[in-house]
Amino acid sequence: MRIVIEFYRTRAQDDAHALLGRESAEVADLAAAIALAGLRAQALADSPALMPQRPDALVIRDADGTTLHELAFDDALLPPTERRSP
Repeated sequence: MRIVIEFYRTRAQDDAHALLGRESAEVADLAAAIALAGLRAQALADSPALMPQRPDALVIRDADGTTLHELAFDDALLPPTERRSP
């Protein structure tokens, strides 16, 4: 199935979402899509030069734009200087 993974930066005060990046791929099923999104998110975290800002959420959509999965990254996974909560 064809999917699109979108990486976002969110703002808690007003629930604003800024799209940072988008990638499409062909995967076998939703489990494979989630696994791929995890790999891409880790690659972005390991290589800051790939994306100007660190995403704190992602959405997986199908080819029709239907949301299949959403994930907000836990603040504990972010460097201390980027955490939104103490």
